[in-house]
Amino acid sequence: MGMRIGYGYDSHAFKAGVPLVIGGLAIEHPEGLAGHSDGDVLLHAITDALLGAVSAGDIGTFFPPSDPRWKGAASSVFLQTALEEVATAGYKIVNIDTVLVMAKPKIVPIAGELRESVATLLGVKPGEVGIKAKTPEGLDQDHVAVAHATVLLESLGIPEPVGAMAATAENEIDVVVKTLVGETRSVSALGRKVTPFDTDDLT
Repeated sequence: MGMRIGYGYDSHAFKAGVPLVIGGLAIEHPEGLAGHSDGDVLLHAITDALLGAVSAGDIGTFFPPSDPRWKGAASSVFLQTALEEVATAGYKIVNIDTVLVMAKPKIVPIAGELRESVATLLGVKPGEVGIKAKTPEGLDQDHVAVAHATVLLESLGIPEPVGAMAATAENEIDVVVKTLVGETRSVSALGRKVTPFDTDDLT
């Protein structure tokens, strides 16, 4: 079966007066993370890793920060879209590994809760989610949270006849369209958003 990997990265500065949410988990802390959405740096990195693994772009492709609809939005919405892209491409998650880099709050005491939260959002087992923490020693980033995420996907192995049937159906639709309008129109994008990326490009 085919395998793919994806890598995601994100960073946000801390900001007073907003709640701190990491990995979908509300954390008690004097400051939260600044961002157009809820600033969940971990879910943002995981979302980009998933989208990157299937060459579907990044969070900005689907949820541009210039769009007021996503102001203060829960990052689980972004993650769900990435999961849909993964499923559409015919893959499933094998495991995810992440690294959080921040001075405070300390992640180790809540790593188990974070793992459970992320696993639930992804629909995988907690043992398939890695949560690690580092401090930004000597980097002058004590007021910033950084997240790295790597994901491994496995092909669902859609049988050949299914793919052939889909191709036949699309050809028949092309014939109908040509008959109606007098010219061939591409219908390959019907049913889902077109991305400027080739999901068969492994590079």
